[in-house]
Amino acid sequence: MKRYISHPLIRKDTIEQRLYQLALASSALKESCLCVLPTGLGKTIVALMVIAARFTEYGGKALILSPTKPLVEQHSDFFGRALPGCAVATFTGSISPEKRAEIWKNSQVIVSTPQVIENDLRARRIDLRDVVHITFDEAHRASGRYAYVYIAERYLKDAELPLVLGITASPGSNPEMIAEVCENLHIKHIEVKDETDPDVIPYLYAKEVEWVRVEVPARIRALKRQMECVLSDRFSKLAELDFIVVASASKRELLDLQRKLHAQVIEKSNVNAFSGISILAEIFKVKHAIELAETQGAGALERYFDRLNTEARSGSGSKAAKRLAIDRDMRATMKMLALCTEDHPKLDAVRRIVADQLRDNPDSRAIVFTNFRDSAEMVVNALEDIEGVSAVRFVGQANKLNDKGLTQKQQVEIIAKFRLGEYNTLVATSVAEEGLDIPSTDLVLFYEPVPSEIRTIQRKGRTGRKRAGRIVVLIAKGSRDEASYWISARKESKMLTTISTMRGLTSVPQFTDQPEEQMPEEKISEEQASEEKGKQKMLVEFSGENPAVYVDHREIRSGVSKILEDGGINVIMQTLEVGDYVPSDRVCIERKTTADFIDSLISGQRDLFRQIADLARTYERPILIIEGGDLYDLRQIHPNAVRGAITSIAIDFSVPVIMSRDEEDTAAMIAAIVKREQDDHGREVAMHGKRSAMMLPEQQEYIVSAISNIGPVVARNLLKHFGSVEAVMQASREDLKAVELVGPKTADRIREVVGGEYKR
Repeated sequence: MKRYISHPLIRKDTIEQRLYQLALASSALKESCLCVLPTGLGKTIVALMVIAARFTEYGGKALILSPTKPLVEQHSDFFGRALPGCAVATFTGSISPEKRAEIWKNSQVIVSTPQVIENDLRARRIDLRDVVHITFDEAHRASGRYAYVYIAERYLKDAELPLVLGITASPGSNPEMIAEVCENLHIKHIEVKDETDPDVIPYLYAKEVEWVRVEVPARIRALKRQMECVLSDRFSKLAELDFIVVASASKRELLDLQRKLHAQVIEKSNVNAFSGISILAEIFKVKHAIELAETQGAGALERYFDRLNTEARSGSGSKAAKRLAIDRDMRATMKMLALCTEDHPKLDAVRRIVADQLRDNPDSRAIVFTNFRDSAEMVVNALEDIEGVSAVRFVGQANKLNDKGLTQKQQVEIIAKFRLGEYNTLVATSVAEEGLDIPSTDLVLFYEPVPSEIRTIQRKGRTGRKRAGRIVVLIAKGSRDEASYWISARKESKMLTTISTMRGLTSVPQFTDQPEEQMPEEKISEEQASEEKGKQKMLVEFSGENPAVYVDHREIRSGVSKILEDGGINVIMQTLEVGDYVPSDRVCIERKTTADFIDSLISGQRDLFRQIADLARTYERPILIIEGGDLYDLRQIHPNAVRGAITSIAIDFSVPVIMSRDEEDTAAMIAAIVKREQDDHGREVAMHGKRSAMMLPEQQEYIVSAISNIGPVVARNLLKHFGSVEAVMQASREDLKAVELVGPKTADRIREVVGGEYKR
């Protein structure tokens, strides 16, 4: 007979009592904890018990963070049912910031994606002072610039009674990865349960794992040999530039070389660096083509070549794509591919395995995982004629070339139909590995192995939850599949060994560079926090207090705002009408990466110049920062065009252009401007500029230049030629074309705007 958790806040007779969950919750209540528990064993229930206990003792709020919207809604539904006396709210980006701020005040449990909470914290719409517990779902994501890291840092600083629980089934394969997660989430204790624990075993079901190896067809092997000729030629070209790389170099080694060359481009220390980067881009594309041929088949390779040729024909296509499209050996490969009509043997294996599963167990469910959308489509097509199989393609929300993603609503509908049995086979990309409430299945089929222990564990976790499950991994012999399988197996084994040594650790000193005394047993006191704050690295030294800068909310992911904040500057997130950073009432900064800057020139739109014009009209001291070191080497655009654009911005718009190396350099430059404006000149920081009213000529130029495709120079030419705004607007197409720099398209556009009927 089942026994249920009894707690005044938890709905009666709903949560089964399991000793291992109680033990984990007990540990997680003592200090901030990382809980490692296999998929399907109730990590969320551990969080529920901890939250209920914290509410009973302290009241306050609890925050549950999860990486995807569907998981957020799943958790919100669970906590809403399990905690009937608590106000549970769901935060997503679709809710307006103002409404979120109001909901935050009136809710006790908030379930959200981390990006939304980070945005609201930076914009000061919410605070964490009375949050007594945060749960970080899929805690292994807490690395680099992921929002979990910032939220945990703010939580430790702001909360009066902080306690963190990180939950994951797969924390990483080495101590350093796990240490980074613990350090970033300020976790002091690690609890591990695995499938060998006596208190876990009663709740586990067997998982049968089998590997099916298939032969790569002879025609595919011939395609590979042809493309290897291309690779050999490109490696020789690298050698001619004194970049020696063996043909058997791993992807990691090639990426390391690419990073090294990018650094040399920025430093201008090697004239051959950009050529090397471009050749490496070709190598990556060819290697990807070989992998598709071997592991996915001719159909996937044909689709890839179609996209490559489309890119090559595009004006904005990369040089690498253009060179490959006309390469003799690549053209020969494409001709050979046209004769390759047989399916990859993996498709036959999928048909056989899925058909057998559903014939023997008609009520069962199957998931076929594949790395590529094209392959997912091919698998669905291969299964559509098999009796008893109802397959559906399940991909992410992003739209790709000739491939529209699924909306969240469509994803939810497909999962619901899968649960009800309208579909019995889900053919999914990585979107189904993590973050979606997909029912347990009886068969998980890997169309190819993945070289990630985390993804492998997540895929395997989709079966064996409520009854015995079956896992089948397809491997194309002698292909990339073999390497991926061994890499994943080694990492998974290493991870299990690592976490088994971490059971019950009360600190992670052997995994971090921090001395033990920096791990306080209790919450950092206000005095200690103040002392630590005083030690933070300042970008510049301020004599005054509270230097601040307004930052547009779209810049939140750039990293610059985080560097500014870490450097002691008060970052105020707002929706700015113009610009990205406002350090005073007269200065506004527009930030562009070199890629953004070049894209704006290639696209044919005048958005950049309109932004610059708005900047110059609104603020007395507008500034453009272009960030990155390869301005003249990106895309197929002549350096003179780049210089012309910069010259126009500096002379025609009177906007200074500052070049920066990277995000840190940009942040340091902005900090220096903040210091000069607020510290040296005593100016206030204000969102709205105080530029003096425009003189009549400026107003006239503004009106004319408001028409798209007309910049300040053309506007001045028109006004000089016709004498007034009225005359410009009344001029005929032929008269307009007589003006310097006004061509047929510009003339047509002026006449269209002036004479077109207003329809709204």
